[in-house]
Amino acid sequence: MQPTYDLVIRHGLVATACETMETDIGIQGGQIVALGKGLAPGADEIDARGKLVLPGGVDAHCHFDQPMGDGLKMADDFLSGTRSAACGGTTTVIPFAAQIQGESLRAAVADYHRRADGKALVDYAFHMIVTDPTAAVLNEELPGLIAQGYTSFKIYMTYDDMKLDDRQILQCLAVARRHGALAMVHAENTDCIAWLTEALEAAGHTAPKYHAEARPMVVEREATHRAIALSELVDVPILIVHVSGREAIDQIRWAHGHGLRIYAETCPQYLFLTASHLDNGYEGAKCICSPPPRDKANQRVVWNGLSDGLFTIVSSDHAPFRYEGSDGKKPGGKEVEFQYVPNGIPGVETRLPLLFSEGVRTGRISLNQFVALTATNPAKLYGLNPRKGTIAIGSDADIAIWDPEKQVTITNSMLHHNVDYTPYEGMQVTGWPVTTLVRGQRVWDGGEVVGSAGYGQFLPCGRPDMARPKVSDEAAAGHYVGHVPDALRQLARSTHA
Repeated sequence: MQPTYDLVIRHGLVATACETMETDIGIQGGQIVALGKGLAPGADEIDARGKLVLPGGVDAHCHFDQPMGDGLKMADDFLSGTRSAACGGTTTVIPFAAQIQGESLRAAVADYHRRADGKALVDYAFHMIVTDPTAAVLNEELPGLIAQGYTSFKIYMTYDDMKLDDRQILQCLAVARRHGALAMVHAENTDCIAWLTEALEAAGHTAPKYHAEARPMVVEREATHRAIALSELVDVPILIVHVSGREAIDQIRWAHGHGLRIYAETCPQYLFLTASHLDNGYEGAKCICSPPPRDKANQRVVWNGLSDGLFTIVSSDHAPFRYEGSDGKKPGGKEVEFQYVPNGIPGVETRLPLLFSEGVRTGRISLNQFVALTATNPAKLYGLNPRKGTIAIGSDADIAIWDPEKQVTITNSMLHHNVDYTPYEGMQVTGWPVTTLVRGQRVWDGGEVVGSAGYGQFLPCGRPDMARPKVSDEAAAGHYVGHVPDALRQLARSTHA
């Protein structure tokens, strides 16, 4: 019989964010074209009996080959980073084109395309990072780039070379409001961190463990509160990225209780690591990230936020720096004070297995919640759904086939990134993706990388529906909403920044 499909996946248990079903999947031309039992033959077939068939993961917060100063270099480029993603069941990544202060945002995007060209194994889009919101950036470059498919950008409330003040944040949020983009906010109070760091160093406390003491939860709580207030003032949704703990979560719960569209992201480091991982001599530098991991009690609060729907997405925040060498965690080849250790940990390959093992298999979250948090919601949040993030007719055939019983002890030697360590060394997980398909083509199969560099495509993003402001009855009637008069909202919507 003449094959009807390029590929048929048979006998698997298919799960989306909404439902779980036993069905076959017919794939043609890189898309899903049929769902049902007893499909006609494919030119190629996969027997997924006893396996889970899930949408490929969308890691919407990862850093690859991002330009760094001071002699630092990220260990993963678009080749090694996307290879690692594919081996962990992720089929779409969204890293960051970062503006350098004094340079244009368009130049940053063009440079990032050059860095990605011909390397990626999986599909990718770009967020932007706005560090210098000049009039030209706010009125010309940012609106133009949003129209071209770069519909999300990140703003920082800390780091000297990236932070914006409140007025600059308001200006950026106003652009997002007018042009339908989603703003992501790194919420930590920069002045509090600087003051605490100075006091710790004056007392001789410079080891990696003091990174956590320089960034206590109140620093994140205050900035989260302020970001929510600025979002309310402009009347625009925002995403608070890498939320680490209870006090920031309380602020987000308050916002939800007051009808504000505040989305929240967390990461595996806040579910599996604690501040004690930084208390290991200079080895603790391996786990320096911002915000820092908290404590075991705080982990339970984050898990509760996943189970009850407070969090919209789970991302890796993969920020890869080698421990040894002069361009990573030991700048210049030396052990340095905690404030000079580059922030970030690797995790693009381990994100999904960790969350599946300790989330789904323990019953903390359902299989459908797992799919929503790691694939469907990120695709929706960034204007890629329904092309990405789900298993449906017409969607790209981005699929991860999981062995839910496969037991794995995580070691750095088994991973496919270009980092010389993993913070999850020795952790045991149950459940691992055994086959990963990107647009119907195998990129990871049976323990072997079979994807080709350059197969991954750049994805222009649509304006996400989730970035639309909520229109209340009060606002429609011209009345006050919260503490903000409608006249100020109209100003934020209509004037040039």
